[in-house]
Order: sequence, then structure tokens, then C-alpha cells
Amino acid sequence: MWMWSGSLRPVQLEVLPVQVEFHSQKVGDVDVFYRVAGPADAPVVLLLHGFPTASHMFRDLIPELAETYRVIAPDLPGFGNTVAAPRGKFTYSFDHLAQIIGGFTEALHLDRFALYIFDYGAPVGLRVAMAHPERISAIISQNGNAYLEGLSDAWAPWRTYWASPTPENREACRVSLTAESIRLDQYLHGADPSLVSPDGYTLDIAYMARPGAQEIQLDLILDYASNLALYPAFQAYFRAHRPPLLAIWGRHDPHFLPAGARAYQRDLPQAEIVLLEAGHFALETHAAEIGNSMRRFLAAHGVGQSRRSDSDAASGTQPVVTTFQTNGARA
Repeated sequence: MWMWSGSLRPVQLEVLPVQVEFHSQKVGDVDVFYRVAGPADAPVVLLLHGFPTASHMFRDLIPELAETYRVIAPDLPGFGNTVAAPRGKFTYSFDHLAQIIGGFTEALHLDRFALYIFDYGAPVGLRVAMAHPERISAIISQNGNAYLEGLSDAWAPWRTYWASPTPENREACRVSLTAESIRLDQYLHGADPSLVSPDGYTLDIAYMARPGAQEIQLDLILDYASNLALYPAFQAYFRAHRPPLLAIWGRHDPHFLPAGARAYQRDLPQAEIVLLEAGHFALETHAAEIGNSMRRFLAAHGVGQSRRSDSDAASGTQPVVTTFQTNGARA
């Protein structure tokens, strides 16, 4: 990077790469693996991943934020590198995952933080937020659903399993765990395949092939019904505590529809909605756009001040719906 000195001579400034550290935090009997980057005294952004992935999904977003924020991304129990007991000794439910993540935030003394919630990270993170609303500075929901209208027809096999948890219906859900489904349905659907690195889905497929992994995921698929039952409570939390919220959505997600993003404005009229020409894993193709939107949004709500020169600086708190083309330009 070059800057001009007072004598009008160019001076080269060194731009240091973001240093990401990898740690493990004991929470009860669980060793929670997490990634962390950014100044230790900076405002905290907690990144919660979804199915079928882990904190590696944030590998491109963390450098976008870590100049200004303390960015922390744990792996949920049953995912990635977090170590928890097998089924029968550990209950794989969303209530229990939220308890572990809540304990994780307390172990790290996170008294105030912004939440990034994606997919499974949404019902986990919103449980954490409801338990301690005073700790939440803002919420960024990236394809993190909290409304019935956000669910597509692709949920039909899971809904059948919820209504009738027979062995046959459990097996019918196993197709969601196959390598083909992870690659095509989760990562490539609605995305430009030339922009999607194979690194993410290859690692997720490897994680899913570990002994016992599929049965854990089938337990969580069954328990996902508990999240729908909590939607009214999530929405009541929004109305009561009014956290600043940015819903930034891959509009071609086959599971979570754009209607789920827009629905946030029903309970949070000042929520900002950004729709991207992306699929479910929008970070795979739009990490820079999401990072820009997050820095602007967080700075506008007093959560740190971006040190970058974002061209789309905050312009007020009126409801916003923005659509981006694939290259990130405003439509």
C-alpha cells in the first residue's frame, strides 16, 4: 500500500496479514474448538456456523472483519473439531448446543458481542440471545431463519420425520447427509460453480464420513422441530429487545427463502435486508460483499468504527432492502 507523505513523496506502508489463532475451550465435558482473530480489546463478533459445516466456513470472512473486530468462531458440538461425547452420553439437541455455546461465551468472558447466525447457528444463537439479551450488540442473520415463511418445500422429508419419527422416515432423511447432497444442494445450488472452492464441501463431506457423525446429524434433524416451536419466542425477543439486525441472504437458497429475510422487518421495522445473487453458502462466493455490509452496518449502530474506506457508508436507519448482482454491484 502506498500513501503520500507531507513532502509529496510516496511512502510504502506494510499491510500485515490477519493472524488467525486456533484454540480449544473446556465447557463442561466438551472441548469447544474455535478460531479467533483481531485485537483483543476490540468489539466482539461471534460467528455461528450451520449444517453440515464448521467454523472453516468463515475462513474468508474472518480477514474481512478482524482489522476492526475481535472475531470468534466456534465449532458446535457434533461438528468440526469440537470434541463431545458420543450419542447416549451427550444429548444432541438444539437446547443442549445452545447451552454449550452459552457456556463458551461465559468461559471467554464475552459480556457484549454481535452475533452472526447462519443455518443451524440461528436457532442456537437466538437461544443464547434470549437467555442474555443484554449481551447482544447486534445480529447478522445470513440465511438464518426465524419465520415459517422462510422454509421452502424442500423441508418436506424432515417435516414427515418430525410428524412420525419412524426408522423409515429417519432413513429418508439420510439423503441430506450424502456427499452429493452436500456438494450440489448445499454448496452449488444457486451459485456460480466457478466461484465455489471445493475446499469447503470436501472438508464437510469428510467430517460427515466420521464414525457416528450421520446418526448425530439425524438426531439434530429430528430435533429441528423444536426450533419452529420457538419461532414465536424468537419473534417476541425481537420485539421486546429490538436488537439491530442485518439479514443478508443468498436469495437462491433452496431451503431458506428470501421471504424469511424480509419477515424480520415485521418484528424489527428498522432491520436491513440485503439479498445476494448467491446460494445457501453465500460466503463461498460473496465474502467481500458480506464483510463490507457487516462493517458498515455495525459501525452505523455504534459497534466499533470501520478503519476501512467503504464506499457504501451508513446513510441512516430507515428500513433497507438491497439486492446485489453476482459481482457485488447494486441492482
